[in-house]
Amino acid sequence: MDTALLDYDLPRALIAQRPLEPRDASRLLVFERATGAVRHRHFTDLPAELVRGELAVVNDTRVVPARISLRRDGYGAAEVLLLERLDGEGLWEGLARPSRRLRAGERLGPVELVEPLGEGRWRLRLHGEPGGEAPLPPYIHEPLANPERYQTVFAREPGSAAAPTAGLHFTPELLGRLEVERVTLHVGLDTFRQLVADRLDEHRIHGERYAVEAGAWSRIRSARSVLAVGTTSVRVLETLALGRPLRGRTELFVTPGFRFRRVDALLTNFHQPRSTLLALVMAFAGVEETRRLYDLAVAEGYRFLSFGDAMLVL
Repeated sequence: MDTALLDYDLPRALIAQRPLEPRDASRLLVFERATGAVRHRHFTDLPAELVRGELAVVNDTRVVPARISLRRDGYGAAEVLLLERLDGEGLWEGLARPSRRLRAGERLGPVELVEPLGEGRWRLRLHGEPGGEAPLPPYIHEPLANPERYQTVFAREPGSAAAPTAGLHFTPELLGRLEVERVTLHVGLDTFRQLVADRLDEHRIHGERYAVEAGAWSRIRSARSVLAVGTTSVRVLETLALGRPLRGRTELFVTPGFRFRRVDALLTNFHQPRSTLLALVMAFAGVEETRRLYDLAVAEGYRFLSFGDAMLVL
């Protein structure tokens, strides 16, 4: 597939800079694949749209305060963004800058640089626990008054470099109106990295760690209908549906033509142009259908990206 099909015009004014209050005040664009019907709803209407008794599967990962501002002795400012905890005491993979000027063995406050991995990535050792700031996406230019607004209400397993943003819309009260099961996938920044290759099959997606309890997978596997809350939940569910173990790493890249084995409905935000997330949505909803829905969302003034509105594909 030509990655140009993932392009669309996103007005800067539609990129949400702050979350709405309350969380479930966002709009909800509903699309029925079987009929082509489109409805403009609000997120509080979600339970009424789930008429098949869908089991909602959420990703309970928690964002790590992973953006750490540092000083190099005699050289000025530096920054480390923790991406993933590795095996070994205090070991992480992270992004460090200014990367070309840094050297293995250098100590920046609580961070010790161990080995360069290329493309600004480093294997590093963190002395202590992460004590930085929430790593908000670069398209959000306003500081976040309450860091908990970049966490879902069901977040419990620390490990992500970014939030599973479809889950940000839920309140405890709305969650209580649904049948819910949990999985865990620790989100890396590569999930949100824009595509630069001309074709999807030329893009390499980095692996991400996941874990699912045996009882949870048994319930999900036998459910009549499953609603994946977010693209990260899709990757876990479809990885397990392919027979993979209940915990490990997934490099599953869902693109148009993929056969979904366990996801029956998808709840997701509106994603960046030329992103792997948009490719996944197109795989589920259809390429041309998704392009039409995004054009409609722009025309109707929906809010886009991490703090934006949501779309439900049935």
